[in-house]
Amino acid sequence: MKTDYYLGLSEEGFHHIVYTEWGTSSSRYAPLIGIHGLTRNRRDFDNLASYLSQREFRLVCPDMVGRGDSDWLKNPLYYTYEQYIADCNVLISRMHTQKVDWIGTSMGGIIGMILASLPNSPIRCLILNDVGPQIHLQGLTRLMLNATQHPYFSSLEAAIQYHKTTLPDLGNLTEAQWKQITENSIYEMKPGVFTLKFDQNIQTTSMKSKIAWKSVLHPHKALEGVLFDVELWHIWKTIRCPVLVIHGKKSDILSTGIIEKMRHYPAPLDVLEVPEAGHAPALLDVAEHEMIYEWLKKTYANNPSQTS
Repeated sequence: MKTDYYLGLSEEGFHHIVYTEWGTSSSRYAPLIGIHGLTRNRRDFDNLASYLSQREFRLVCPDMVGRGDSDWLKNPLYYTYEQYIADCNVLISRMHTQKVDWIGTSMGGIIGMILASLPNSPIRCLILNDVGPQIHLQGLTRLMLNATQHPYFSSLEAAIQYHKTTLPDLGNLTEAQWKQITENSIYEMKPGVFTLKFDQNIQTTSMKSKIAWKSVLHPHKALEGVLFDVELWHIWKTIRCPVLVIHGKKSDILSTGIIEKMRHYPAPLDVLEVPEAGHAPALLDVAEHEMIYEWLKKTYANNPSQTS
C-alpha cells in the first residue's frame, strides 16, 4: 500500500487529490478504482483493497475533493459532479491502461454510472454499492441532512457514538469495526478537539451541477408520479458493461423494485444482497470480499481477451 496525490483543476486553480494504491502495476487485471460516498473517504475501501490486492488485483482509492486528506475548495459552488468526473478522468489517465474496473458507493456509484455511459468509456465493469439509476427522496433527504452536520468531539468514544447514530445501516458491525470507521472519518483540528474529515459545503453539489439538475428535472418523472427524487434512467439505458449491484436489504436509497427495473436494460446485471445492512454496506465482511472477488474473476472468464 502506498499513498500519493495528483492535481485536479477547477475554476479556482489546481487542487490536490490524495489517493491510496494497493497492489502493483504488474497486475494482469485492469486497475480497480474505488470511489466513496458523499461524506465518506478513501479509507472505506481499506479492507476490500487489502483482500483483493493479495489476489493479484491493483486498487486505487482517492479522496474526492472536499473529503479526507484531499484539498477543500474555497468556493463550494465548484463541488459538482462535473468536477468529480474531471478529477476521476485525471486519475484514470495516470493508470496507463486502456480499461479500468470501478466500484462506487452511493455518490461514487453515480460517478461510475455516468462514466460508464459515455462513448468509448474505459470502464470495463461496474460495481455499485447500494445505488442505482433512481434515488428516493426520503433517503436523499437523510443523506443531505448528514452532510450539513459538522459536530466537534472531545474524544474518540464520542465520535464513535455519533457514527453509530448517523450511520446505523452500515451493517452488523463489531466494536472494532466502528472504531476503524470512526478513526478514518475524523481528524484532530486542535488538541483534544476532533471533527469530521469533509467540507460541509459539499451539499451544494446539487445546486450547481448541470448533471444533477438534469436528473432531478428529467421529464419521465412526471409520468411516473415521482417529482422530487433523482433519476438517471437516461444514463443507465446506455450502459453495456457488466454490473454488480451490492444491495443493503434495509436501504432507503435503493429498492428491490429499482433493481428489477434495472434488469430490463442491456447491462448484464448481478446482485449481491447484504441482509443486515441498509445504505450503504460497509464492505468490511470477508464473505463480501470473496463474492466481489469471484464476480470480478467471472467477468474476466467471460472475456478472456481483457486479461493481459
